[in-house]
Amino acid sequence: MQTTIKKLYHSITEAAAFIGEEQHVLRYWEREFPQLRPQKNRAGNRVYTQRDLAVLLVIKQLLREKRYTVAGAREHLKTAGLPDEVVAIPLAAVEDQGQQQQEPADVSHERAVDQERAMDVLRELRSLAADLRAKTTVA
Repeated sequence: MQTTIKKLYHSITEAAAFIGEEQHVLRYWEREFPQLRPQKNRAGNRVYTQRDLAVLLVIKQLLREKRYTVAGAREHLKTAGLPDEVVAIPLAAVEDQGQQQQEPADVSHERAVDQERAMDVLRELRSLAADLRAKTTVA
């Protein structure tokens, strides 16, 4: 069984590839949208969290799909705020959305099967942990 480690931080190169924009566009959006504030590491490089990637996707949707101007999108986000699903977005959802844009159907099916297997293993581990806790409290 192959396991992958989920990254907590992504470089600007990875973030740009993930949302399908150039790096200079991300830097520009960072200046224009106060909701987007990636941290910088010790070397001064931008590091994007899962939440930052989700905010980038919202900004891209407003600008590219809904055809807002930058000022209009900024005003929209200021008045309406970020959608609730972005504020409380699970880490896997952002990565899954990026993967689905690039994966063929058979790979996404394999991914779904792997996720289901992982959930089964997680349920079994939780059950075992509960059993162990019960045995240690009795003894």
